[in-house]
Amino acid sequence: MTPHETPRSPDPHQAAVDRANAALQTHTLTEGWRNSPGQTLGRVLADLLHWCDDTQRDFDAALARARRQHAAENNGGPRRPPETVGGESP
Repeated sequence: MTPHETPRSPDPHQAAVDRANAALQTHTLTEGWRNSPGQTLGRVLADLLHWCDDTQRDFDAALARARRQHAAENNGGPRRPPETVGGESP
């Protein structure tokens, strides 16, 4: 970048997607990919439910907070419609 170029501000949505991808990649290094990204996501969520059980965390409350945070980051609306791949929702 030259001194006259303005640095681009990072896209918060893309930063969140990148963090999620990194977490899923780390998980798949130990668990391997399932038949689909949706199955991998299901395994990660199940593992998080086990972690919540062991640490006495309320998964549903955390999910509700995450949904509120997601909505606030998207100004209350979805960023794009959900896609269906092979008859499976993401």
